[in-house]
Parts: sequence; C-alpha cells; structure tokens
Amino acid sequence: MGYLGSCFLLFSVFITVSATVKNDSNGVGAGAGDGLVMNFYKESCPQAEDIIKEQVKLLYKRHKNTAFSWIRNIFHDCAVQSCDASLLLDSTRRHLSEKEADRSFGMRNFRYLNTIKEAVERECPNVVSCADILVLSGREGVAALGGPYIPLKTGRRDGYRSRSSSVLEEYLPDHNESISTVLEKFAAMDVDTPGLVALLGSHSVGRTHCVKLVQRLYPEVDPKLNPDHVPHMMKKCPDPIPDPKAVQYVRNDRGTPMILDNNYFRNILDNKGLLLVDHQIATDSRTRPYVKKMAKSQDYFFKEFTRALQILTENNPLTGTNGEIRKHCSFANKHHH
Repeated sequence: MGYLGSCFLLFSVFITVSATVKNDSNGVGAGAGDGLVMNFYKESCPQAEDIIKEQVKLLYKRHKNTAFSWIRNIFHDCAVQSCDASLLLDSTRRHLSEKEADRSFGMRNFRYLNTIKEAVERECPNVVSCADILVLSGREGVAALGGPYIPLKTGRRDGYRSRSSSVLEEYLPDHNESISTVLEKFAAMDVDTPGLVALLGSHSVGRTHCVKLVQRLYPEVDPKLNPDHVPHMMKKCPDPIPDPKAVQYVRNDRGTPMILDNNYFRNILDNKGLLLVDHQIATDSRTRPYVKKMAKSQDYFFKEFTRALQILTENNPLTGTNGEIRKHCSFANKHHH
C-alpha cells in the first residue's frame, strides 16, 4: 500500500481500479457487477449471511481491530482488477502473495477470515465463496463501527492466483499522488467525486503507521498541518526513520477512533488530516464542497459511502463458471495448483 496500502488504515481507499475486464489465469471477469444478485445463497445456503454476521460479531468482541481489517480487505481485494479474494491467498514457492507484498503493509487478521469460512463450511460445504465472505465481513465491520448497514449483492467466485507486486503497484497508488490522479482512477470504476470523498471518510477510524507520516514532520513540519495537532503526532512518531516493525501509530481520529462517523471531515477542514491526501481533499475545489457537506451531515456521508462501497464490491467479479469456490481461503483448490 505505498499509499494506503502501506498504512495501517481502515481503508486503502486510493485504490485504483481498472474498468477493463481481466482475462488472465483467474478466468474472465464479468464486468461491473454482472452476475451478482441480492441473496444469491437463499436456496443453496440460506443461513450464509447470518453465519457471517454472527462470526464477525464474536470476533469483534474479542479483537476490536478486526473491524478495520474487514473493511480494508474490500479495498485491497476489489480494487485490484477484481473482487475475487486473491488478496487472501498464501505465498507459493513461485509467487509472493498479495498480502505479503509491500503494498499490504500493516494488514492483518487474515486468519480470522478462515475462521468465518470454517463456520460457513460446516453449514454448507463448497457453496459460499471466500470473495463473498470477504465482502460481507467488510459490510459487518462497517456496521460494528457504527456505520450504515449496506445491502450487498453476492455470487462472486474465487480467483486462482495472487497478483504480482507490479500489478499492486499499478493499482494501489501512492498517497502523495495528485488529487487529479486519484479522481481519475476512481472515475475509471464509476466512483464519482462524492463517492471518493465518502470512502476517504473511512479514515475516521483506525490508525496510520508513522512510516506513512514522518515526511510531514521531518526534517521540517509541513506548514499545512494544524500546529495544535503537531505535538501529538511528534510524540507518537518521534523518529524521522521509524522502524516498520515497531508499534508506532497515530489514531486517524482522536475524538471517536472506534466510530465510523463524519468527524474525519471536520478534522480535515481544521487541517488535522494525517496524510497528504486528507489535506488535498479538504482544499481542492473539486472535493472541498463535498467535504463540507459531509462535515455537516452524517446522513449525507453515509448515503454516499453506501453507494460508493456497493460500486467497489461489484468491481469485475468472477461469476457463473469462472473461478472456483475455495475450500480454504488461503489457497486455491488442489486441481489448480
């Protein structure tokens, strides 16, 4: 996540998305949401969505940070060519997995997706895809953090292979990119300007690793930062070259760090955004009006967030006979190895 890919953020929302249909070894995608329907499993596994919801609740009680992971997974999987759970695959002798690539810096809790998968498999073996579990757990993560409950279509199938680091580099832009580039990349997958602004509102929760922040603090403090916010950031990130393995983070929203709300927008209007992109959307004439509107209205933020997340989760899925239903989310079924 050079951008958010590298941060411990709730979402890596700068994820670029391709409008092209892929036809690599994972099969041919179905385009934007083709083949997905509401309640895809109503006949084949009617309890599927309830089981996922229950498992997310149980895991959240034990490990609060799982909710950030569930949501972040959507961005790192769906925005890189397809919502096909390629993010969840383990490395093989020949391929470094997406989740171990540099762009996935700070991501964790993948093992708990297998916990959810096992619970679903006990009820309905070989029916529900890891791609749908990934997306639905993200939906439940949003709800656990006080966000809107988002109706999502299902029917995705799982890809066979992780994508290379070079593909991740192409699709997950750096957080220092211009706002114009970010807007173009989101527009390529039909996420418009208010949708982009709303998705960045995911920075209302979670935290950012110092690795991603220090360039705004050292050697000189970025004059665009609110001077009242700087001492806290420097206390949390005292080293100009932080150890990536050290637990050195700044909470994205000190006021309500565990609640997905519109506080983020008020913070960035007050120059308290941690990342350069947070500052850019608060000041650029194309995005600022939406930032101001969301700062005033949580309902408007939730409406746009819901719409944009639905678009993201329907990006070029594998459906029908493309892909497979993995038995275990960390590796493809044996006949495809």
